[in-house]
Order: sequence, then structure tokens, then C-alpha cells
Amino acid sequence: MPQDLAIIREIYEHEYSSEEFELQLDRALETKAETIVIEPARLGEDTARWISCGNCLHKTAVISGLGCLLCGGMWPEKGIFFLPLGFTSVVCAGVYAISWQFDPCCKYQVEYDLMKVPKLPLHTLTTTTPVVLVRRDDTRRKVLQNILALAAGSFCFYKIYRWYL
Repeated sequence: MPQDLAIIREIYEHEYSSEEFELQLDRALETKAETIVIEPARLGEDTARWISCGNCLHKTAVISGLGCLLCGGMWPEKGIFFLPLGFTSVVCAGVYAISWQFDPCCKYQVEYDLMKVPKLPLHTLTTTTPVVLVRRDDTRRKVLQNILALAAGSFCFYKIYRWYL
């Protein structure tokens, strides 16, 4: 059963505290907490960077796939326009599928406006700059990404096949 809020507190009790913070984050991700507050700065920055890297791969796959299909529709004989976009879309979607798709962290987005997060106990936190993760349903965006990447890759393969037939 998912919980509403998980807080990874920045309390250094021993020399292995950093590893303990990571374990607490892993447990919070496994329990599918709706909101995760990360107080340790390094862990929060690393997690936010990991999420933004996955977001960048996703957006690149979607935009380049869409660009491939649009350019291929407008200039079907000019592969110089749509082939690199199709390749980029397929590669980014593949890297995302291998590295991010099954990571429980990809179900979360970093929330930068703390006023948007209801019932966040800001007064109990020991830091003024926590990283707040909010769980989001990403099913539709993964389906969109995979459909566009497959369509772009199929379109490019078809055009190359037709050119050399």
C-alpha cells in the first residue's frame, strides 16, 4: 500500500550515513510514496539529475520522432532531413527503455514549486533546499514515445528499403 509522504532526513549518525540515505530513498521508491522529500543535498541533486536526464531522453525521442515523420511527409525524397531524426528517436527511445523505463525513479518528477505540494511539513525539515519528488503516472508518455519512435524507425526503414529496391 503506497504511503503519502516519505522524508529522507539528513542526520549523520555514522560514517555510512550516505549509503543509509540511498537505502531510505530506495525503500521510499519501492513503497510508491506519493511525495518524497530528500534533505541530503548530494543525494537530492543526483536524483534530480537522473530524472532530468531521463526526461531529456524522452523528450528528444518524441520530438525527433515527430520531426522525422513531418519532414518525411513534406520531403519524402530528401532523406538528409528525416533519417537523422528517425535514428535519434530510435536510439533515445532505446536508451530510455534499457536504462530508465524499469527504474522506479522514473515514476517521479522533481517539484520545484513547494507551494504546489499539499501537506508538506516544511517547518519540520532541517534544510531550506530539499528536493521534492512527486509521483506521476507516466504510462501515456511512454506509449507516445514508443509509438513515435517505432513509427519513425519503420518509416526510415521503409524509405531506405524502397530506395535500394
